[in-house]
Amino acid sequence: MTSNDTYLVDVIGFNDVERSMLSSIFALAARRDPGFAQFKPGTAGRSPDIYLVDADEPAAFNEYRALYKRAKLPAVLVGSGSQGAKGVVLPRPLQWARLLQALDDTLSGGEDAPIAAAPAAPSSHAAQGLRRTLSGGGAALGRSNTHRIEDTDAATKKRMLGDTVLVVDDNATVRMFMQAKLAPYGFEVDIAETGEEAIGLSATQEYACVFLDVVLPGIDGYQVCKLIKSNKQAIKKTAVVMLTSRSSPFDKLRGSLAGCDEYLTKPLDEDRLLEVIAKFLPSGRKHKERAQRK
Repeated sequence: MTSNDTYLVDVIGFNDVERSMLSSIFALAARRDPGFAQFKPGTAGRSPDIYLVDADEPAAFNEYRALYKRAKLPAVLVGSGSQGAKGVVLPRPLQWARLLQALDDTLSGGEDAPIAAAPAAPSSHAAQGLRRTLSGGGAALGRSNTHRIEDTDAATKKRMLGDTVLVVDDNATVRMFMQAKLAPYGFEVDIAETGEEAIGLSATQEYACVFLDVVLPGIDGYQVCKLIKSNKQAIKKTAVVMLTSRSSPFDKLRGSLAGCDEYLTKPLDEDRLLEVIAKFLPSGRKHKERAQRK
């Protein structure tokens, strides 16, 4: 397996709710290395690399068995059991992180793993999150000098495509967790430790998403959210996700009144985080807008 491979997953069965969820998962998973994208029958020059099967649905399982006779590909089976078929078995309900791990395990599972996959759209390097912090005076952005020029060019392209997110939290552990979870999906990650830093960054950079702690030194997250959302462009293009240990209806109401798009409760759940990331990808926002117009 080579770097930047994208594997096509043939989704067999599943109800409408699960298929919608899988669509979101693969929109995000296609950004990884290796990436996973949903196979679309009829795609010229490509065939699936992995089966993803609803093992609890007889019609879907029979279809899988028929396909397996023609192309013996590795499989991830979702349901109560494998029914004697080869493959990794995942119980319901579907969970983002477990499914992605199962797909990774399938690739490294031995003789049934696909030999190769067609490369994804070229990029200069496997994506890594770029950490930027404001200096004490707030005038300049601190940056590691270990990044090569090619990495900088790739980072600039991703910023132009709206693939940059801002994490605002005064807790170093939370910042490290968020960066570790976001970087594998090709996001450029900017960091701010205070509300004032966040406002300064958002004034000069357009973000796909801002993950914003409620309790911050200086102005709090609610005020920061209001200021970010006061920008007409930000209302359309920037999602604000509040991060907080406060989960009362009143606190959520305060977030809604401030203009936040989503509310994540600490300690952060990885599945919920991935779901929110996929929801506010530029492609995910366009899909939501189209659905709202119908």
